[in-house]
Amino acid sequence: MKDKIIALIPARSGSQRLKNKNILKIENKHLIGYSIESAINSKIFDYIFVSTDSKKYANIAKKYGANVPFLRPKKISKSTSPDYEWVNFSLKKLEKKKLFFKYFFILRPTNPFRTAKTIKRAWKLFKKHNSADSLRAVEKSKQHPEKMWKLRNKFIFPFVNKKYQKQPSYNMQSKIFETVYVQNASLEISKTSNLKKYKTITGKNILGFFTKNNEGLDINYFEDLLRAKKLKQKN
Repeated sequence: MKDKIIALIPARSGSQRLKNKNILKIENKHLIGYSIESAINSKIFDYIFVSTDSKKYANIAKKYGANVPFLRPKKISKSTSPDYEWVNFSLKKLEKKKLFFKYFFILRPTNPFRTAKTIKRAWKLFKKHNSADSLRAVEKSKQHPEKMWKLRNKFIFPFVNKKYQKQPSYNMQSKIFETVYVQNASLEISKTSNLKKYKTITGKNILGFFTKNNEGLDINYFEDLLRAKKLKQKN
């Protein structure tokens, strides 16, 4: 029997930094449409589901070919709500409809450059590693945590309290630091069993998926939207 895979596309309304970002348009296509179409074109999913708290968003998602059999409750659609809440809610609700899945992807609408090829490449990598609980897209960080600061009562304090050659790290050249990676909006893969076993969407052994070019671009601010529009025009 085939292990079933579901694509989860989170699209809550009420975004604060960029209003209605999930349904903004680039090249006359809603952002959410890019994620749905890349999922459909990858041909690896048994079910493509959009998790939203908005009837308007749901209707747009359905036009692109996604399933939205129910809305996400407002209490787990806040800007501070962890992904675990809506993922767990969605999969349990689908189980009541006799829809069961062994793996799930999270494809965030704020990335219009994740393609079907990206999805298939990530799935191929994940399948190679039996010990992996999940996979997460990352890219090399342009800013290093050893050069970051916290603010307390008008004074700044290093985010990482570390020394090299008896000097605080923030006074050192960045070349001596260990390379660090930052997660991006491209995609995530996980076993559904992690939700029950670890009470997280990731489990413990997280495989890194290194995105290429603009595969990890995340639209959260107006300047991100402008950049994405220019890139789409070039393509």
